[in-house]
Amino acid sequence: MELKKISQEIYNPVSENVKKLAELFPAAVKDGQVDFEALKQELGQFEEVGKEKYELTWPGKTLAKQLANLDIVGRTLKYVPEDSKNPETTENLYIEGDNLEVLKLLRNSYYGKIKMIYIDPPYNTGNDFVYKDDYSKLKEISDIEEGEVSEDGERLIKNQKSSARFHSNWLNMMYPRLKVAKDLLTDDGVIFISIDDNEVDNLRKICDEIFGRDNFISTIVWEKIHTRKNSAKYFSESHDYIVCYAKQKVMDSQSKGWIRNLLRREDTNAYSNPDNDPRGPWKHDPIYANNPYDADYTITKPNGIVLKRPQGKYWRYSEDTIKQAIVENRIIWGNGDSYPTLKRFLCDVQDGLVPTTIFKREFAGDNSFGNNELKNLFGIDKIFSYPKPSKLIERLLEIGSNKTDIILDFFSGSATTAHAVMQLNAEDGGKRKFIMVQLPEPCPEDSEAYKAGFKTIADIGKERIRRAGEKIKEEFKDKEGIENLDIGFKVFRVGDTNIRWTSEAIKTGQIRIEDNLSSDKDALDFNPGFTDIDVVYEIMLRHRDFPLTSKIEKLSHIGERTYIFADSVVVCLEERVTNEVVDKIAEIEPKPLKVIFRDSAFDDDISLKLNTMNRLDVQLKKHNQGKEISYRVEFI
Repeated sequence: MELKKISQEIYNPVSENVKKLAELFPAAVKDGQVDFEALKQELGQFEEVGKEKYELTWPGKTLAKQLANLDIVGRTLKYVPEDSKNPETTENLYIEGDNLEVLKLLRNSYYGKIKMIYIDPPYNTGNDFVYKDDYSKLKEISDIEEGEVSEDGERLIKNQKSSARFHSNWLNMMYPRLKVAKDLLTDDGVIFISIDDNEVDNLRKICDEIFGRDNFISTIVWEKIHTRKNSAKYFSESHDYIVCYAKQKVMDSQSKGWIRNLLRREDTNAYSNPDNDPRGPWKHDPIYANNPYDADYTITKPNGIVLKRPQGKYWRYSEDTIKQAIVENRIIWGNGDSYPTLKRFLCDVQDGLVPTTIFKREFAGDNSFGNNELKNLFGIDKIFSYPKPSKLIERLLEIGSNKTDIILDFFSGSATTAHAVMQLNAEDGGKRKFIMVQLPEPCPEDSEAYKAGFKTIADIGKERIRRAGEKIKEEFKDKEGIENLDIGFKVFRVGDTNIRWTSEAIKTGQIRIEDNLSSDKDALDFNPGFTDIDVVYEIMLRHRDFPLTSKIEKLSHIGERTYIFADSVVVCLEERVTNEVVDKIAEIEPKPLKVIFRDSAFDDDISLKLNTMNRLDVQLKKHNQGKEISYRVEFI
């Protein structure tokens, strides 16, 4: 019987890529290593790309690529129940921490699960703060020596235009985050990225490289300001961009990929039903237009007046179409010699509208709308700089997501995206889920936010979700089913691992254990400040396809420290594993896929461990009427 340790890895895309390569070209992968000569033979006599090739390059690009593929060691997400809202029922998440770490930590749980990503990263205007990532593990660069980060390890630096690496700093921040984010998207997923003229060209180029140029969808122009600034030196800038890429674009009828949704019609108020037509609301549709058509005929009204097409105008419809409309009672004849109109029924057009690349403020909001939205929620002006309006994100959600999808924003700021998700769910009865990620960046002490008691941007975001959710529920209080609207969220915070690994991590010096360990088993297995629930969540992160909103249940009938998550994985943290504990685990229905024990529970007694595992196997077969059970056992 194999007694296997639980995996220490959370993020290892390199090994997965090698596995994918082995599936395509088995002869090119030998003992887990790529034989590049064999790979070239498999590919045929293709000409290799030379050193000079068309691509965007910058100082640090190679390291940024390596950073995207670097495993994350000794980090986890810790549950913060006191900041959470409706944690027992919600499927939403708010995560505080460096978004690159968070994206890697989420990779197992949400690989290929996110339908839509929206981010509003720093625009790199010269006054923005950008993440300064830790390259020290790559052993190829020293941030402190280059003066790029302070000696106390500040996570953000102000990227000023006077810097010799102004654009490089921004690209080195964005590249690995987008690279990891792509893995989280579903095959039919989409990403929207807000940006302005400072970096839109560079953003397009790195997205071409990461997502593929063929998967570029469009660049949306959003009208962020509707007033002219006469103080502008050249032009009064009224717009921002939103760059859109699909994980996969639908190229033909056989391929799968992202398909945009139609927008809800904004002009439905123009439809009415003054004659109580059983076909529902309609509006007048002219039967002539300025554009030339081939049709040239006369129309005879019921009063006998014969109408030719107006001078300089043209019929919009063929004569047969008009005759059919008369039969179907779709013509409004009007009085005298006035020209008739066609009834255009709402039911004929309610499928929606194809979105355009121009987002006008009337439908997508603007900066003023975003500011007023926060002011109305908090009663404070300028609590957050340049928040995006929820109407803008709501419009993107309509285009890019369906009613049960997961939405991710890993530069969440004031949490506009969460606000928009809840708002749209209230309007269309959807059950979209959100994941917000935000570094707990301190608010300046002279800011309105700090004066109001908000110490970090994350504090603002969490409070906005709380207030916006309650406000939305009140606004829709008369709507059927509004009581089921999910306005809660579970809060997690990036922190050091809870588990004192006793395998290769210790041997390589990644995690050190003092020479004189306490006889306390908890001190042996776990780091100070741990909780059992944090350990369970950390184990969950190391398993594929279990979202962090999965139910965790304490199995009190088995022991005070035994849990099960997603009705699938039992985590037994008991300091002693007795026969009674084993027998009760074997009785769990439905049968778990995996059972995890602590190594220390067996006091290094391999015979005790083997006997216990044999008993578990026997008891499981007994409760399954002698049939073989497919399950795994692992150890912390």
